[in-house]
Amino acid sequence: MVQKYESPVRIYKYPFELVMAAYEKRFPTCPQMPIVLDCEVTQDSVSDNGAKRETQRRCKLAVDAPYLFKKIIGIDVAFFIQTNFLDMKARTLNIEATNETFSSRIEIFEKCRYYAHPENPDWTCFDQTATLDIKNFFGFEHSMEKMGMKQYSQTTQKGKEIIEFFITELKKEGITHVDKWKDDEPTVPSVTVSVSTERPPLTRDNSILDADYIAKFIGQLSPLQESKLVQFRKRIEESNGDDVPDYQTLLRFLRARDFSIDKSTSMLQESLQWRKEHRIDDILGEYKIPAVVDKYFPGGWHHHDKDGRPLYILRLGNMDVKGLLKCVGEDELLKLTLHICEEGLKLMKEATKLFEKPIWNWCLLVDLDGLSIRHLWRPGVKALLRIIETVEKNYPETMGRVLIVRAPRVFPVLWTIVSTFIDENTRSKFLFFGGPDCLHIEDGLEQYISTERIPKFLGGSCNPSIPTVAEPVPSKLYTRCFLSACHCTLIHEGGLVPKHLYKSESVDEGSGQVPSGDHHGLYKSIDLKPGQMFELIIKNTDPKSVLTWDFDVLKNDLLFAVYHTDKQLEQSYNDTFSSIFDGDDFKEGESYSKLEDKVKCKPKEGVQGSHEMANTGSYILQWMCPPSCDGPAQLMYFHEVLSSANYKGSMTSLQSGFSSKSLQSR
Repeated sequence: MVQKYESPVRIYKYPFELVMAAYEKRFPTCPQMPIVLDCEVTQDSVSDNGAKRETQRRCKLAVDAPYLFKKIIGIDVAFFIQTNFLDMKARTLNIEATNETFSSRIEIFEKCRYYAHPENPDWTCFDQTATLDIKNFFGFEHSMEKMGMKQYSQTTQKGKEIIEFFITELKKEGITHVDKWKDDEPTVPSVTVSVSTERPPLTRDNSILDADYIAKFIGQLSPLQESKLVQFRKRIEESNGDDVPDYQTLLRFLRARDFSIDKSTSMLQESLQWRKEHRIDDILGEYKIPAVVDKYFPGGWHHHDKDGRPLYILRLGNMDVKGLLKCVGEDELLKLTLHICEEGLKLMKEATKLFEKPIWNWCLLVDLDGLSIRHLWRPGVKALLRIIETVEKNYPETMGRVLIVRAPRVFPVLWTIVSTFIDENTRSKFLFFGGPDCLHIEDGLEQYISTERIPKFLGGSCNPSIPTVAEPVPSKLYTRCFLSACHCTLIHEGGLVPKHLYKSESVDEGSGQVPSGDHHGLYKSIDLKPGQMFELIIKNTDPKSVLTWDFDVLKNDLLFAVYHTDKQLEQSYNDTFSSIFDGDDFKEGESYSKLEDKVKCKPKEGVQGSHEMANTGSYILQWMCPPSCDGPAQLMYFHEVLSSANYKGSMTSLQSGFSSKSLQSR
């Protein structure tokens, strides 16, 4: 199995000639690399009036492996052949190394290169690639891959340190400068551009990836991740030429696909095509936020969280989804979201410079105070799902943390619908605060946002400047800078959009609730004849988790109830059309209890509800077609269990107490 590793560029802020003098001092042995036992020169030739030199060495390396493994394969040392091609005139050193030991079973080929920095002739670059092809190795192929990775990691991490060490040794000997090669014959003078050493060496969107850049702008990566990032950029460069995103963007797409270069390439290429077709690169300069959005959209950038991430606050509970859609349409709300995402990318880069550490995602705080059934209006949820899908595809790994605060009873129903379309990795970044006091509880907002940055409407001391809807504010002020020392930002309160501003009545209102057909197969259906019942059994081993349900009655009346028993029932559902409680093992009040009395649901009604599962055992959702019905009943249902680990604070606000029938949107 062939494995390929490729290091980022290492930059030495010394001239090539001085680096070469330091490089020669590491032979035949080097204290920083005890694995190298000896290096014997087997061939050495000089040409081109001394400008070029080819040197071959046979290097003896200690096998860095467990004792038992070395005994099984019968060796303690391995030999490698290293060939160096030095060109002092071109200021390059190319190194090739391959294994001599076990060469018929395993092939290791490494290429290293030292060369003068293309933009600063007083600096030197180093890069390194290696391939490992294990054909057959006594059944230890996987172990050899791990050992190869370990060896590669050691050399890439120690290589720069070794050069720095020997340059210091040269300075102790009084050698601080080595003249450049001069040919006896006249040559065309080269033109050099002086570059200040205070300026970063990275230009053209950081096309040279070096260790300093990684530490400052990307963050800690393993050698394998560094290698994947370099290979990924080269793959995109081969197909796109100079049109290559910066390394932060590349890394986000790699993370989104678990560092699979093939999958990341496919995802990024589709996104780049999408950006081109929709002119996303120009959206910050060209997009004008509509006046009605300026007045009634309850969101804005607000300083940063404790980790330095740009913080966006959205008062979703105050948003008139229907009113905004009636005024501007679904496409305009999507465009607004993309504008916010592009602002986020820009603010992350500014935050990285401000805090001098890598910040490549942002924080979203969603205030759900005021959320109600009307937010489950069919076209609104449809627009939300489209927005989520677009953002997931084109802005992966930009969300660092999502804080959901003041979640009301109806929220679990919305979450069951929406969460299915959110990437699992992104979903894990959601933190929920169910109670009204989300500030002072244990592990509350103060753990993530400084108290002076928490708005007063959430119990903090920051008083955002919230203009009334009668005072339009230029959209450019939405980004009044979260980096500034000013504690005031602009977060509109939202509110109902006046009907006289509606421009479209074509939005399909449906029945006021989210129909099953819009859930992409999430819902299941069942038909019940008069007198028959259907029971859904949910085993619970997680006290304080929340059971949510959402169902539509499509035909005839239905009776709905919720039960609990301490017994761990094995079936996921009971489709015998009779109740499991009819058996001799069950007696109400002793072996099971009714949590919600039977409620009659009529055709075309939608019912949403949630229940905190305080106990272990089994919870049963029961539907029954009354014997008095003149025909069969039809049901579309969906349920989900929300883990207690995903919630912070009081869960009482998520307790349904009783199911809520869908209300007609106003």
